[in-house]
Amino acid sequence: MKQLLVLITALFSLSAHAQKDPKAKAVLDKVSKKFKTLKSVEANYSLNVTNRAGKSAGAKSGKIYLKGDKYLITEKDMKIISDGKKVWKYEPDANEVLVSKVDAASDGITPQKLFTNFYDQDFIYKLNGKVKEGGKMVTEIELTPTDKRKNFYKVYLYIDEVQQMITSSKIFENSGNVYSYSMNGLKLNQTMADNLFVFNKSQYPGVEEIIQ
Repeated sequence: MKQLLVLITALFSLSAHAQKDPKAKAVLDKVSKKFKTLKSVEANYSLNVTNRAGKSAGAKSGKIYLKGDKYLITEKDMKIISDGKKVWKYEPDANEVLVSKVDAASDGITPQKLFTNFYDQDFIYKLNGKVKEGGKMVTEIELTPTDKRKNFYKVYLYIDEVQQMITSSKIFENSGNVYSYSMNGLKLNQTMADNLFVFNKSQYPGVEEIIQ
């Protein structure tokens, strides 16, 4: 799941600002502006991983819930919960939960950053145009990280400009792995209780808590 919360790397002779595409920024700004108006987002997502040889290296699916700076990500073998201050990563097979603090200054990618204007500081971006995905046309935007120490070197976002939402993305790691995410079944502005975004130990008998 760290790949869902991760992104880019390389040196450029020109400044990052000089290489940003205003057309790409206009599309991304609309997505960011809309996301900031939403009270909550619920969606299904799927992940497919391919290795350097282009062969499948795994697949999984889950659900994501977003509310303000809070989020919940659920998969069959993992659950990640954040109330905006702490992050709990629960692994059912081990019945253990890793607890860490949210670092606002960190360059890690949270679900909220993915939908808002993280791109202005962390990436060089350009508009590649329209491509067909899932039977409909979407806009492809290519992101290249300004920090070359990242474990990935390229990200592609696919945006439904009618809904002004990111529908899928691809993350290219230096190792050769490609992580392809897609989202569907979007539900906007649903009522979500705040306790959905807090790990309740009483619901997990015998869970081992590990503080990081």
